[in-house]
Amino acid sequence: MDKDYMRWFLDARFGMFIHWGIYAIPARGEWVRNQESISNEAYQPNFDTFDPIHYNPAIWARAARQAGMKYAVMTTKHHDGFCLFDSQHTDYKATNTPARRDLTREYVDAFRAEGLKVGFYYSVIDWHHPDYPIAGDRFHPMRNHPDYKDHAGNMSRYADYLHAQVKELLTNYGKIDVIWFDFSYDDRSGEAWRATELVKMVRALQPGIIIDNRLGGNIKAAEPEIYAGDFASPEQIIPAEGVTNELGQPIPWEACITLNDHWGYASQDKNWKPAKTVVRTLVECVSKGGNLLLNVGPTAKGEIPDECLDILDEVGGWLHENGASVYGCGNAGLPKPEWGRYTRRGDRLYAHILDRGIGPINLRGLQNKVAYARLLADDSELRLARPWNAAEYPDDAFITFASAELPNDWDTVVELALSD
Repeated sequence: MDKDYMRWFLDARFGMFIHWGIYAIPARGEWVRNQESISNEAYQPNFDTFDPIHYNPAIWARAARQAGMKYAVMTTKHHDGFCLFDSQHTDYKATNTPARRDLTREYVDAFRAEGLKVGFYYSVIDWHHPDYPIAGDRFHPMRNHPDYKDHAGNMSRYADYLHAQVKELLTNYGKIDVIWFDFSYDDRSGEAWRATELVKMVRALQPGIIIDNRLGGNIKAAEPEIYAGDFASPEQIIPAEGVTNELGQPIPWEACITLNDHWGYASQDKNWKPAKTVVRTLVECVSKGGNLLLNVGPTAKGEIPDECLDILDEVGGWLHENGASVYGCGNAGLPKPEWGRYTRRGDRLYAHILDRGIGPINLRGLQNKVAYARLLADDSELRLARPWNAAEYPDDAFITFASAELPNDWDTVVELALSD
C-alpha cells in the first residue's frame, strides 16, 4: 500500500498538531461554540480582541524539532470559521484582528527553517459562514435556536468558498507536505464538498502532497474513492492491531492525540499525559505501523503552555538516545512479546522492554537468529546467553540484565542485529 510520496511520512512517525485560534480566548477548548451554543454575535469579542503578542513560531518549531518531531500540522481554519491566514475570500481572518498579521505564513517559514515538513489543517465545516446550512445539522452552535430552524444555507456557494480557500492555502505558501481536512458526517460528506474535484485540484497544485481521510469515502475499501485519502486518522485511540483494508493489507495511519483532554487551549485542563505515556504511545503506534500526531494548544497570547514544553523536552531526551527504534521503523511481523513491543527497520529489530519481570528477557523464536544485541541508548553490548534454566525453550534467545531494574523504566530499547 506504500506510495513513493508517502515515504517521508512513513519514516517520520512523529509530528506536532497545533490547534490555535480565537477560541484560545474563552480558553474552554475549540468546541466551545458548539458546547455552549454561542452565536456569531456573542463570539465576536474574541475576534475583536485577538492579539497574540508573544506569538513566535520559531519557538514552537524549535520545541518540535528538539522533541524529535519531523513534521507539523496547524489549524489554518477550525470549525468556528476563523482563518489564521490572509484569505481574500473572507474578512474573518487574523489580518483583521489586532494581530494584523498572516499567522499562517509565519508558521510555515519558522517550521521550514527548522527542517520540518509543513502541514495545514482545514475544517470543511464552518459555523460562521452564512451559506453553511444550520437546519438539520447536529453540530452547529445554533442548531437548537428557533430563528435558524429553516436555515437551509447554500451548499453550492459554500463549496465554492471552501475550494477557493484551499486553493489559496496551496498556492500562496510554497510547498505544503500535508493537508488535513476535518471532518465529514451525515450528508456533509464526500461529494457534498465536491470532493473529487477538490482532491484533483489539491493534487494538481501540490504534487506529492499527503491527504488525510476526512473528506469522506472509505479508505479501507479494496478500491477507495479518489477522495478517501492517503492515511487513516484514528482520534484519541490507538487501533488494536493497526489499520488494514478489506483485503487485509496494511494502510498508513496516524493517531491524533491530545496532551491533556482538549485540542484548543483550555486553561483549567491540567490533566497532562506524562512523557512516559507519550513515549509508550509513540512506540505502540510505530509497532503497529502507524504515526503519532501529538497536539499542543497555544494560549491566546501565542505561547505553548510550559507543561507541554516540559513534556516535549523529556520525550526529546528519550528519542535522542532511542530514535533509531522509531524513525523509519514499523511493524516487526512478530507476535507482541509479553514484556513490551517490537519495532523493526530492515535487519534491525528493536525490543522495547517495558516490563522487567523476573529472570532473563525471553526473545521467543529468535534462537540463532540474532548476531548481536546492544543497549540502544549507549550502544553498549548486551550478552546473548542461554541461561541454565532455559532448556525447555530451545527456540528462544535470551538477554539477561544484571540489575533487577531496567536501565530506563519508560522503555529500555535493545537493538538486535538479525543474522538472517
